[in-house]
Amino acid sequence: MAAALPACYHGAMTKQECEDLLGKKNNDGAYLIRDSESIKGALCLCVYKKKVVYTYRILQAHNGNYTLLTAGGVQETYFKTLDDLIRNYKRKHQGLAIHLHHSVKRKTSLLIQMNPDPDLQNPDPDQDCDSGSVFSEEPESKSVFLLFRK
Repeated sequence: MAAALPACYHGAMTKQECEDLLGKKNNDGAYLIRDSESIKGALCLCVYKKKVVYTYRILQAHNGNYTLLTAGGVQETYFKTLDDLIRNYKRKHQGLAIHLHHSVKRKTSLLIQMNPDPDLQNPDPDQDCDSGSVFSEEPESKSVFLLFRK
């Protein structure tokens, strides 16, 4: 099953779209998470401060933990979930331009593509599917999960 993503995760969003959205908020400490355009599989933590958007890369280790990409010589800190990472950087003096203060939540539902699960490749058509999974009839397709904001 898909890991829960925070409501501030916006998925595929360009740097410009992100800057426009955070700029409209015009609120120091406003932040969101989006997919990285330049590093496949990485995320970006984007934080607004005094008309500038600071972008920090979030990488996921092989064990599933998350960390911010740091400058050489700076100790990496790992977090079990994105919520744990966010909670840490809401505290002052953690190395960001400004601490996270105002979550910019997405307004639409997201379509998240996950790694294939062999058990889900050929679902039983008579079985109820209340997990939000969507299946394709192509054998090589990936299972997809829909996440909805309440």
